[in-house]
Amino acid sequence: MLPLWIASAMVGGILLGRFVPGLSELLSRLEVGGISVPIALGLLIMMYPVLAKVRYDRVAAVTGDKKLLISSLALNWIAGPALMFALAWVFLPDLPEYRTGLIIVGLARCIAMVVIWNDLACGDREAAAVLVAINSVFQVIAFSILGWFYLTVLPGWLGLDSQGLDVSVWQIALNVLIFLGVPLVAGFASRLIGERRKGRAWYEGSFLPKIAPWALYGLLFTIVLLFALQGQQVTSRPWDVVRIALPLLVYFVVMWFAGLIAGKRLGLGYARSSTLAFTAAGNNFELAIAVAIGAFGATSGQALAGVVGPLIEVPVLVGLVYVSLRVARAWFHTDPHAIPEPALEKTR
Repeated sequence: MLPLWIASAMVGGILLGRFVPGLSELLSRLEVGGISVPIALGLLIMMYPVLAKVRYDRVAAVTGDKKLLISSLALNWIAGPALMFALAWVFLPDLPEYRTGLIIVGLARCIAMVVIWNDLACGDREAAAVLVAINSVFQVIAFSILGWFYLTVLPGWLGLDSQGLDVSVWQIALNVLIFLGVPLVAGFASRLIGERRKGRAWYEGSFLPKIAPWALYGLLFTIVLLFALQGQQVTSRPWDVVRIALPLLVYFVVMWFAGLIAGKRLGLGYARSSTLAFTAAGNNFELAIAVAIGAFGATSGQALAGVVGPLIEVPVLVGLVYVSLRVARAWFHTDPHAIPEPALEKTR
């Protein structure tokens, strides 16, 4: 049922954006510091139940897994941006604005929606929490530097056209604080207070099942808003969207399989290999869109490329969730459902 719900949300969002006059403009106005308030609300609602399920007393075991941490850093901050740079130039050599937008998408590593895909695929929740936290730190430190390298320095070395990028570190830090910091603190506080007052049995047996459906509600709400915001652009420039979508499709699939295969060869087991795959494949679309709009304008080709990112990422990664569940049995000889039930399990 989950793919049907998500497909309905995507179609509903596009129709709303296309046929409800002024809706996209109204949603665009509801921003604070370049952050869309409605989308931020949807992401917070989506992430809170998942992060409330994390057993934070097990996080130390994840931080000691050097194979997982090093492979995640390599995939996210070396392989991912380099692959997107290559794909952008191969698929869009004649469209510099879209090409730049794609490169920005490749630099914005996922810190939000990945926790949902990981949970649906029965990945390791504690590992996901640690990896997105590490990505958030690197996001603040490395985003501007990598943007300068991939848009200005590397093209110059290769004799290609270069493009400048002026990004505020505060803008990146604010994005990380809202989309990861708030739900992470809320999830940690819920478990700490809930277990102290009522015990773990009550917290996991009574409280978590009550809040679990809200992850799905937040996901669907966010998808509707994303597609409603850009319904007009997507339907009025379909060929451009297709041109942008092709390298994105290749990127998500290649990065996901690279993460899964790396985890398999490193002996991480299914749960952590799946987590590695989804954290490698996902991107922080909100940051990419905010940076593109701030640097080049809301109607720029760079902004459209950022917008197309989540429109392709959502259906592709939903499909990869089901591929992951099959791979668990075929490659890892593991029943993924033997791992504790994820937040959205009851929606499938």
